[in-house]
Amino acid sequence: MAAPKIFESEYRFCLILWEHEPVNSTELVRLCKEKLGWSKATTYTVIRRLAERGVLKNEHAVVTSLVSKEEVQSAEIDELVEKTFEGSLPAFVAAFTRREKLSEEDIAALRRMIDAYEEG
Repeated sequence: MAAPKIFESEYRFCLILWEHEPVNSTELVRLCKEKLGWSKATTYTVIRRLAERGVLKNEHAVVTSLVSKEEVQSAEIDELVEKTFEGSLPAFVAAFTRREKLSEEDIAALRRMIDAYEEG
C-alpha cells in the first residue's frame, strides 16, 4: 500500500510526531505551538485529518504514526520522479548532480546502494 499524500505543513507536524511518539495529544499540542506556532485547534484539526487518511491513530489521547518517515519520503520521491522526470531515475540523478557536487563519500554510498540492489 502506498503512503498517503502528506502536504508540507503536515510533514512538519509528522516530523514532530515521529520524534516523540507515542505522544499524548496534549503534549503534541504543546510541541506544535512551540515548534510550529500552531494553536490547539490547528493541531487537533491536523490530527483528525491525518487520522482520517490513515497516517496516524489517536487512541485514548495517545497519538502514534501508522506511516513511517521513510515511507513518506519514498512516496514523495516516487511522485517527483514520475511527475517531473517522466519516471526516469537516471534523469533525476543527472539533474541533481548538475546542481550539487557529490563528495567522494556520496559517490561511495551510491555505489554501495547500486551494488546491494544488483545483489538482490
